[in-house]
Amino acid sequence: MRDMRGAAMPLMLAMGLAACGSDPAPAPQPEEKPIVMQGGQWELTRRTTGYNTPTVTPAEYQQALKQIGEDKLCLAVDKDGVPDPNALAGAEGTECSYKDKMLRKGRLIATLSCKAGAGTAEIAVEGNYTADTLTLGTTMTKTEGGQPVLRTTHDLTGQRTGDCPKA
Repeated sequence: MRDMRGAAMPLMLAMGLAACGSDPAPAPQPEEKPIVMQGGQWELTRRTTGYNTPTVTPAEYQQALKQIGEDKLCLAVDKDGVPDPNALAGAEGTECSYKDKMLRKGRLIATLSCKAGAGTAEIAVEGNYTADTLTLGTTMTKTEGGQPVLRTTHDLTGQRTGDCPKA
């Protein structure tokens, strides 16, 4: 019995080593083309999904939820496919810039810093895009004198409709 195990061991070892090298290496996957948002004429729809101030009443809240804004604008997109932050902010801010941003495989996650009336607005943006569509959620916090005075949330959808009109 002992001799049989001793003779079988080299055979099992050889079979095990042969099995390790028998699978061909996987073929390299072709690199995915990046999804780049296109600049041009866009129609953006901003639907209010949340509205909160320190003194908001239930009636004011319900009225705010009925707000739907529509913009037709020429959306500028930089060479990396990053859209103009002012277009994403809409009426919630001016002179906006990106504090941080991540665009990858049709996903945008960013934070915008904007002026907003007598204060500032920070807008968190997250969602998906293609070359000619976008579906984003935004959360804006407006502060004045270092104190938050308004928080809103929106669903932002958009569709590229063509090239910008010539000036």
